[in-house]
Amino acid sequence: MNVDDFAPNLSFFFSNGTDPEYAVIGRVARRIWAKAMKHLYGANERSQMLKYHIQTSGRSLHAQEIAFNDIRTTLQALYAIYDNCNSLHTNAYDEAITTPTEESVRRAMAIQLVINKELGLAKNENPIQGSFIIEELTDLVEEAVLSEFDRITERGGVLGAMETMYQRGKIQEESLYYETLKHTGELPIIGVNTFLSKEGSPTILPREVIRAEEWEKLAQIETLENLHNANAEQATQTLQRLSQTAVQNGNIFGELMQTVKYCSLGEITGTLFNVGGQYRRNM
Repeated sequence: MNVDDFAPNLSFFFSNGTDPEYAVIGRVARRIWAKAMKHLYGANERSQMLKYHIQTSGRSLHAQEIAFNDIRTTLQALYAIYDNCNSLHTNAYDEAITTPTEESVRRAMAIQLVINKELGLAKNENPIQGSFIIEELTDLVEEAVLSEFDRITERGGVLGAMETMYQRGKIQEESLYYETLKHTGELPIIGVNTFLSKEGSPTILPREVIRAEEWEKLAQIETLENLHNANAEQATQTLQRLSQTAVQNGNIFGELMQTVKYCSLGEITGTLFNVGGQYRRNM
């Protein structure tokens, strides 16, 4: 396929936190994307334009002092809008504990509404362009990303690196690093490990916590049983084809498009576990 036939339709999904690097995540991504599309693939100007969506950081939501989560989300939303994201999703403050309620979702939506309708600076496109710290951060983060690309290339590219669990290991190491800083207090989190209230740092339950009712659980089980009963013969055949496709290193995604018509998630994952095993990290 010609790259310009599909590249304009591609889009990306990023999450941002409150670390300074997130202030330039879109600028860095667009710069790298434009260079790659132009110099590696010879794409036209439209294909060089990267579209991306931002979701505020779920990692930054804490069960302690949950009302503070809205403050973090607001700052992350400002990062995203000042960095010219194409679309934005603001998390609800109670997502650390429960499925968002109508009240918390409205508050999350209000963050965007207030920024877009009331905050004057947000009415201007790219208001922080040319700022020294923004330009400097963009250069530094781009350099760091390209260095990571080099490390992946040295391991045989994305697929080669996956064979040695490089990406998974990096994610786990970063998660452990973050949790360590949080527990030692080197990374201050207001209301969680520093500036605690007089009650300390207890988990704060919202007024409403959403949990599935017993009838909902039973209805889901009944739906699953009906699926199994209605598609017993087709399920066996499609699962066999899926297994053969995986063994032969074929197009699993294409086969899954047919498998999901007759099989449950449990049947599908069970079949794939039988072929490739289940991942367990070596400690």
